Amino acid sequence: MKAAGNHSARKQRLAILLSGRGSNMVALVNAVQGGVLNGLAEVAVVFSNKPDAPGLETAAALGCPTASLSSQGRKRDEFDAEVVDLLNQYAPDYLVLAGYMRILSPTFIRAFAGRILNIHPADTHQHQGLHAYEWAFENQLPETKITVHVVDEGLDTGPILAQAPVDLRGANTLHEVERRGLAVEHFIYADTLARLLRSELKVEN
Repeated sequence: MKAAGNHSARKQRLAILLSGRGSNMVALVNAVQGGVLNGLAEVAVVFSNKPDAPGLETAAALGCPTASLSSQGRKRDEFDAEVVDLLNQYAPDYLVLAGYMRILSPTFIRAFAGRILNIHPADTHQHQGLHAYEWAFENQLPETKITVHVVDEGLDTGPILAQAPVDLRGANTLHEVERRGLAVEHFIYADTLARLLRSELKVEN
């Protein structure tokens, strides 16, 4: 029988994947070190498919283990199989995509089925794939949504864990749209992960 409360539970190990500067990674690490994920999770590794990604240096400065494997010129399945082997060495409970700019192969997704999370800067029912902020700006949307979802084998089609609105009224430049969106991203990702780890979330399709 499980003891009441979650205080004695093991911290969940996170592998955070990025390809660039990793602003969401920083928000997640801060949440682990002193925010909503403190006591719930630990960062097992920050991984990049680009060995020169600025986010790796940032992660190391924050005290996180880092790893990389260059995807340049590699076949997707072959590369992903190597990444799966590498990440398994860190025994992650969840993989958290934070600006990881690769479409994951079925090989990868099946290895961590139901344990890969992504943040998408749009309502995934309305816009999938890249350039979501550009889409919102070009269509002059008064509001967009940030979506946190479980990754499945489709493109931004996985079960939705949480969504939060971004007020775009008066956002006259793409930079302003992105600034407002990222502020919401940095909050909702850690908050959603914390709620997931506390078993407070119902998964929606």
